[in-house]
Amino acid sequence: MTAIATVSIIIPVINEANNLPHLFANINSLKPMPQQVILVDGGSNDDSIGIVRSFINELVLGSECKIDWQVITSKAGRARQMNAGAALATGDVLLFLHADTRLPIDAIDSISRAMTLANWGRFDVQLNSRQPMLWVVSALINWRSRLTHIATGDQAIFISQSLFAQMGGYPNQALMEDVELCKQIKGITKPACLKSKVITSARRWQQYGTWRTIVLMWQLRFDYWRGVSADNIRQRYYK
Repeated sequence: MTAIATVSIIIPVINEANNLPHLFANINSLKPMPQQVILVDGGSNDDSIGIVRSFINELVLGSECKIDWQVITSKAGRARQMNAGAALATGDVLLFLHADTRLPIDAIDSISRAMTLANWGRFDVQLNSRQPMLWVVSALINWRSRLTHIATGDQAIFISQSLFAQMGGYPNQALMEDVELCKQIKGITKPACLKSKVITSARRWQQYGTWRTIVLMWQLRFDYWRGVSADNIRQRYYK
C-alpha cells in the first residue's frame, strides 16, 4: 500500500469571495485530506479575507479542524503569493491550486502514488462549461502539456518540497511563472501527468469569447517562447 504523502495546498487569492465557499467545500470533501491549506491574499478589496477567517473560526469553534488552515497576506502577484505560502508549508509535497479550480476527491491519494515515481506533476484539466468547443480546448491543453512537459497553474501543479527549494521557488515575474518553473524543472526530471481531472472555471473564455481567447492564449505563449517579457505579456493578458 502506498503511504499517503503529507500535502500542503497553497492557494493565491485576490478578489475571490464568490469562489471561496465552493473551494472550501471541495477541499473538505477530499479523501484523504491534505495536511495543510495556506491561502495567500494579494490585496483583495472584496470580502475574501473576511470569508476565509470566518470559515476557519467556525471550524475551530466546532472542533472540526482536521486540516491546518492558515491565511496570510503578501504583495500582489501569483508568484510572490505562492512563494510566500510555500515558505510556511510543512508538507512533503506542495500543491499549488487556483481558487477557481476544484480537485478530484482522491487528489491526495493520486499525488501520493505519483510521487513514488516522480518529484513533480500535474493533473489533466477540464474547463467548467457545456460548450463542446471548450471540451476540445481542455483536451488540447492536456495533450500539449503531456507532449511538452509544461503545465499551467490551472492544472494544479504539485512538487516535492525539496525540489521546489532546489529550484528557488517560482520565478518572481508578472505572468507565465508556472510555465517558466516547468521549463526549468523538466530539464532535471519529467513530470507525472495525471489523467485524473481538475475542474477549472471557464469564466475568462465566457467573458471574452472562446475564439478570441484561444487566439490570445496562443499568441501570448508564442511571444513568451520567443523572448517577449512577462510584463509585456501581462499587460496584454489583462487588457
